[in-house]
Amino acid sequence: MTPRTGTSTPAAPTPAQTVGPFYGYALPFPGGPDLAPAGHPDTLTVHGHVYDGAGAPVPDALLEIWQPGPDGDRAGAPGSLRKDPVTGGHAGRDGVTFTGFGRVATDADGRWAIRTLRPAGAPYLSVCVFARGLLHHLFTRIYLPGPDTDADPLLASLPADRRRTLLAAGNARTLRFDIRLQGPEETVFLDFH
Repeated sequence: MTPRTGTSTPAAPTPAQTVGPFYGYALPFPGGPDLAPAGHPDTLTVHGHVYDGAGAPVPDALLEIWQPGPDGDRAGAPGSLRKDPVTGGHAGRDGVTFTGFGRVATDADGRWAIRTLRPAGAPYLSVCVFARGLLHHLFTRIYLPGPDTDADPLLASLPADRRRTLLAAGNARTLRFDIRLQGPEETVFLDFH
C-alpha cells in the first residue's frame, strides 16, 4: 500500500528512532534509592553522574543496584518490589529491612544517589544501566574502598587506567562514582552470556 501524499510519488520512510526511554512510568518507585533502612547508623551514600560520549549528562538513565547485605546474605528482602495493595507501598520496603536491591533514575543534570550499607562477601555493588539509545542494558560494578578491593580478581585483571573507572572515591560515609557510557574514560562494562 502506498501512503497518500497528494502526488503519485510514495512518501519517504521516516527516520529510525532510538529505543525509549520509557522508564518514568513504572520502573522508578518510591524508596527505590533506599537499600538501607531509614536512619541506620552505618548508612553509606553513593552518588554520581551518568555521562554520554560527549561528556554531557544523561538526564533519563535508570540504574539498578544489587548487592549482598552487611552479613553477606545475597537473598535480599523478599517482596521488596511487590506492591502492597493496602498501603500502596512495597511490602519488602518497610523502612526497617535491608533490601539488597535499588532502582534510581538520574535527574535533569544526570545525577543519581543511593543510600545503602557496605556489603560483606564482595567489595562492590553490582549495577545495571538503562539509558536512551542503548538497545541492551549495561552491567558494571562500583568498587568500594577497602582491604578486599585490590584482591578482587576482576579488578586485578584490568590495566590501571581501566581499573580506576570502577573505583568509587570519597570518605567513610559518602562515595562518588560517575558512569561514562562512551569516550576515552568509558566505564568498564561487563559482558554476561
